[in-house]
Amino acid sequence: MFQIKTSADQQWEVDYRGSDAVTLNNEPFAWDIADLGGGRFHILYEGRSFTAEVVEADYATKNIVLKLNGQRVELQAKDRFDLLLERLGMANATATKVNELKAPMPGLIVDIRVQPGQAVQKGDPLLVLEAMKMENILKAPADGTVSGLKVGLRDNVQKGQVLVQFA
Repeated sequence: MFQIKTSADQQWEVDYRGSDAVTLNNEPFAWDIADLGGGRFHILYEGRSFTAEVVEADYATKNIVLKLNGQRVELQAKDRFDLLLERLGMANATATKVNELKAPMPGLIVDIRVQPGQAVQKGDPLLVLEAMKMENILKAPADGTVSGLKVGLRDNVQKGQVLVQFA
């Protein structure tokens, strides 16, 4: 079961179990769909013909952009797990994933306190960056595992440069 919402705030409950078993808001949805290849489809519904093209599809966030008869339509989908997390008040639990730590300012790396493969918790010290004669301890922005160090001891870094990557 999916909950589909458009940018125009229309919402549908869709249960999809193959092209012959689709329900829309708990009502049978009788359609005929033909895959034309390349993300393009031809759809027949209630005697009307539609062309659909997948313009963008971000499967991680479940956001899809279609062209339906030439009109751009943005869809946001939520599966049963997303809906459960929402009911539990944890809808944004996965949104805090951090993939990298970047230098907040130019400076010199004077201490490295982590190694690749090391698990860290939010607030753990990772590196010491010297800038303008001051030492700044750069801390983990979230819980995670260090997958790689992109700098070495005594390296000069620029603002925005990736210093640490997380798995």
